[in-house]
Amino acid sequence: MAKRIEPTARQMRLAVELRRLRDAAGLTSREAAALLGVAAPQISQIESGLAGVSEKRLRRLAANYSCSDDELIEGLVAMTKDRTRGWWEGYRELLPTPFLDLAELEHHATFLKEVQFLFIPGPLQTEGYARAIFADRVPGLPAEEVELRVRHRMHRKETVAVTPYEAVIHEAALRIMVSDRTASRAQLAHVLETSEAEHVTVRVIPFQREGFASAASTMTYAGGAVPKLDTVVRDGPHGAAFIDSEAQLGAFRTLFHKVEDVSLDPERSRDFIHELAKEL
Repeated sequence: MAKRIEPTARQMRLAVELRRLRDAAGLTSREAAALLGVAAPQISQIESGLAGVSEKRLRRLAANYSCSDDELIEGLVAMTKDRTRGWWEGYRELLPTPFLDLAELEHHATFLKEVQFLFIPGPLQTEGYARAIFADRVPGLPAEEVELRVRHRMHRKETVAVTPYEAVIHEAALRIMVSDRTASRAQLAHVLETSEAEHVTVRVIPFQREGFASAASTMTYAGGAVPKLDTVVRDGPHGAAFIDSEAQLGAFRTLFHKVEDVSLDPERSRDFIHELAKEL
């Protein structure tokens, strides 16, 4: 199998999980290679995401590592089988890699949960809203890249059309006008329309809610085939950070429950957005 130059986040996640299984078994890469009958560098390439792994070889590795978590193994097997070149590949070398990795993660997610405080979540944005955000970047982006980013963001909305999705949005994000009043009204109307789908839940945190400070944590939480394969994405100063350690995932699950606790229920949230739209 050809050596990869730039593994995707999904490919790296599979590599990381195989490394974790080997570490849990207390084996060195040389020992694992001997059990598999391959050269030690091949294990290193697999665990760094530079080389793929077949289903047969993955199952042999799991057996050699004495992994008895059948659901986890099947989840990893699914990652080896799915080599789909999704729509996001059309943006490779045109947009930063994290844009592609996020789209791939959302495509394979079993559910998505998002928390935003200053902006409407990406999958709920209108084209006008997204364009205003990208066009107002400092330093500014070339017009061509702005349009590429807008098209990419609109493509991401297709995932929300089929994947269970829950968004918790702070009132600040609903009130901030990234463009003009007409665009803001259209954006709120779109959030309301999308929230009517059975698999979509939108909750609002009003300014007046108490107990908010400890729950303040912007995130995208993507469900994996099993909880161990969940991923949290957080925006950082140098791009998106993909978090997948079991301890951190547990902390973010707790944080999301805290955010839910201080938010309005879905029906009251829709009423809140309706009233807010009337003020514009």
